[in-house]
Amino acid sequence: MATGKSDISGWLVRPAGLGWWAGLVAVMAALTTHTVLVTSDGGMDNGIVVDAARTWLDGGSPYDDAHFLYFPSAVVAAAPQALLPRSLLDVLVPVAVVLALAGGWVCALLTHRVPLHSRLAVLGLLGLAAGFAPFAQLVRLGNWTVTAVLALPLCLLLASRGRWVAAGAVIGVAVALKPLLAPMALLFLFARRWGALALVVLVPAVSSVVAASFLPDPTGFLTRTLPFLFTADDAFLRLYEAGPAAVLPRVGVPEALAQALAVLAAAVGVGCAYRRWRGPGPQPLRLAETSAGLMLSAFLVSRPSYNHYLLVVLPLLLAGLPYAGSVTRRPGFWLALVPQLPGVTWPWLESGKRRAFRDAVSLCLLAGTLAYHALRGPWGARGAGDGEGAGRAAGGWRAATGGAVRP
Repeated sequence: MATGKSDISGWLVRPAGLGWWAGLVAVMAALTTHTVLVTSDGGMDNGIVVDAARTWLDGGSPYDDAHFLYFPSAVVAAAPQALLPRSLLDVLVPVAVVLALAGGWVCALLTHRVPLHSRLAVLGLLGLAAGFAPFAQLVRLGNWTVTAVLALPLCLLLASRGRWVAAGAVIGVAVALKPLLAPMALLFLFARRWGALALVVLVPAVSSVVAASFLPDPTGFLTRTLPFLFTADDAFLRLYEAGPAAVLPRVGVPEALAQALAVLAAAVGVGCAYRRWRGPGPQPLRLAETSAGLMLSAFLVSRPSYNHYLLVVLPLLLAGLPYAGSVTRRPGFWLALVPQLPGVTWPWLESGKRRAFRDAVSLCLLAGTLAYHALRGPWGARGAGDGEGAGRAAGGWRAATGGAVRP
């Protein structure tokens, strides 16, 4: 890949001017300030977790609320928030969410060896904040999905440096806070990193068992939450679920068939993710695209599955744009983001009751694009060879990125 003036990759990795950074800071500050002014308890979803912790501190069971879908360890983690005044949470939580989202983007850039002072560093975060509606939604909700948005790039950053055990510990802690990243255990299985895989399982298991011993209903997650997740019989949640198992029945597909199609799609996605892991390209790119494939496969079949879950994988994929073999070079990647453009009116799909159809299009198209990418091979980089070997060979990294990304 050439890096002259006509090449977008070379342009993106060059240093950004001060004006670029000023624009990014202005947008992020405006988003944070607006959220502070319009939310309470740090956001509706954060409020659910904090209320569960308050219930526990008052002697009740956090699982009395059917919408509390977290491990017992999350109750203990939320306890410090429960002790703070609500007015203080209104400020601290939006700021913490924005900082975590920015931190995830920084880790994604570092994973792909993209300079932090580059134009992509500015434009990528600016595009996510201003051009991808789930970003602002996640900030307003204060949803704990943000822990996964930060933890996954941090995990892959550590893994790309050969620190697999630390990467496993990061995923384990993230799963203890919210089980969203549990499918990442498959990445450690693919890589045969057994010590790291043990931490992915043991950290949330041990922390949850210890935390459950302090709850008045120690088995509440097993007896209440798990049955609720499997049935997902909640009219409110169903309106916002983007997975095929939830969306297809709303257009007349039998529920059993919809569930079977979702499971089949997820199984195909996992197979394609494994193929991508074994395929060509630099290791950071293979780590990012394999992980994204695993997570999107889980989102296809999980109940619930929301549009802001896409933020778990999107920064990792977007940061790989300078690579010639990146999935971001495929039109399907960008088309998948179109339904999430803020300010665009979609006839008959604007109400909250129908928004899930737009979200399902984004989820399925992005998952399909990644699967196709894994089967067809890296875009524009056929025969590039294994990433680890290329990285060690002289000029391997520059061959993979056209000289745009430093080794």
